[in-house]
Amino acid sequence: MKLTGERPIEGKTPDSLLALHSAGYREVRARAGAGRFLDLGCGLAEGTATFAEPGRVLVGLDYDPATAAQAFREKSSLGLMTVCSDGAALSVASESFDWVCSSHLIEHFVEPRFHVREVARVLDPDGTAFFLTPNKPADFENPYHVYLFDPEDLREMLEIYFEKVEVLGLDATPTVKADFEKRRALASKLLALDPLGIRHKLPRSWFVQLHALGRRVAYRFLSDEQGEGNSGITDEEFFITDDIDPSTLVLLAVASSPRADAI
Repeated sequence: MKLTGERPIEGKTPDSLLALHSAGYREVRARAGAGRFLDLGCGLAEGTATFAEPGRVLVGLDYDPATAAQAFREKSSLGLMTVCSDGAALSVASESFDWVCSSHLIEHFVEPRFHVREVARVLDPDGTAFFLTPNKPADFENPYHVYLFDPEDLREMLEIYFEKVEVLGLDATPTVKADFEKRRALASKLLALDPLGIRHKLPRSWFVQLHALGRRVAYRFLSDEQGEGNSGITDEEFFITDDIDPSTLVLLAVASSPRADAI
């Protein structure tokens, strides 16, 4: 799978970002029981595989055919099945899953309501969905993130399609936040090379490629300190909080009771 800086990849993505994704899946596991589980935007299914258990129907879905195929090759022995599909038009039957996880995916849709509607559609009436997404005030410029949420925005979006919605924060220790801040500082220096904002006037595909190149350079520059396990940061330094402020890194929404009249 090609490194763009957006998908977490073991050995290439900074430790704190890998730990953030791992912590998100940990919190979903703590809230999901037995039953049919669908992970949307699964990538290589490193996180998806942690939900494997005897008798469970476990499906990972990704928009990229090569990624979905590779995930199946590497994880099918655990009982994982994979599907290639658009997250806003799921090739999945209605009411077919007890649990649906959308981890760091909803922010990639220009019109995220279609993604939310599809999650509600494929969820069993008694099922629960989990949405993990960056907290808008804490996020940094990213061409892949085209729709960012603060807590109330996320709640309002989800309540269109679910009767019960709880929005929590996934935050981290000062050590982790300092690690994130180092990358922000480096990114700010790179962005200062474009004071006129020319990058925003480029064709979107060029902007995305430029951003991916910048991420690869930054990750390599910081790898000795922040990557390949050198930082010592693990998912244990992330925690759930009800006290969400602008520095809270990620939002975790727990949504249940799909509204049949909205699907």
